[in-house]
Amino acid sequence: MKVTKRTFLGLAGASAIALSAAPAVAQGWEPTRPIDFVIMAGPGGGADQIARFIQSVVEKNDMAPRPLVPNNKGGGSGAEALIWLNNASDPDHTILVTLNSFFSTPIRQPDLGIDIMTFTPIAMMGVDPFALWVHKDSGIESFEQWVETVKGANGDYVTGGTGTGQEDSIVFAYTNNAFDMNSKYIPFDGGGAVAAALAGQQIQATVNNPAEARGFFQSGDVRPLLVFSDEEMPAYPGIPTMKSKGHDFSYYNQRAVVGAPGMSDEAAAYYQDLFKKVYESPEWQGYLESESLSPLWMNPEEQKAYWELQMDVHKQLLAEIGN
Repeated sequence: MKVTKRTFLGLAGASAIALSAAPAVAQGWEPTRPIDFVIMAGPGGGADQIARFIQSVVEKNDMAPRPLVPNNKGGGSGAEALIWLNNASDPDHTILVTLNSFFSTPIRQPDLGIDIMTFTPIAMMGVDPFALWVHKDSGIESFEQWVETVKGANGDYVTGGTGTGQEDSIVFAYTNNAFDMNSKYIPFDGGGAVAAALAGQQIQATVNNPAEARGFFQSGDVRPLLVFSDEEMPAYPGIPTMKSKGHDFSYYNQRAVVGAPGMSDEAAAYYQDLFKKVYESPEWQGYLESESLSPLWMNPEEQKAYWELQMDVHKQLLAEIGN
């Protein structure tokens, strides 16, 4: 399957940075208790970092009368979070920070009974590319050398990610298929744990997002060999793309906020307005740049169309890589 940035951003356009008109906020509705800010990943990963950064922006700028309370539920490749949100006892006070397991987990686990189209669109905050990382002491200096090393290990080369069928395993499975390789895959609770495992040499390679690997990259413990974006990334000058290796494949993790099924229209409008303010803030725009995220805003209708597109994309991807 040809997967490119256009696949992930095509509905809104790769340059869809301009914001649409703000939703009309119903007069008088505000949260009356702390907001359950569910994260479908463990502590330290990209989704967790983003949720806690958003929490700090809202608190610093006094944007909400009640606090956002981060609530990590990363079990079952995000299934725990989806079930929690789907069964929320107070939909007007329950929102979720998502990644692409929002699409892949319901496909892989149909018995969950999760229909993401019943969830409430709040805000698309950006998309996050992936990079292939190895330890500084691996002796591997190039992607070609990495491929030779994995092939020479005869299935014993150990990689790690955030769960079978999640973003990391999809990228590794595609890469294995594309270059006729075989490797072991160990699931961890979140992207932070994955990055730490590579820095500690418990595993041999990861496909962490830039934010997840940033500290270990800055300290020199890990190095990128390849990026899964359409173009080379300014953060990693000279590091090639998968496309430059003859495979028209890139993969971006959505960074979005979603409301529970059954959320009232008034509450949805309130949160859409709140997160638009966060998106427009200097803090979030600076975060997009510093963490190498691609900016992307969508209104609720565009988000629903994006969900439908991504369900189709991930069904095809998962079928082709046998996941």
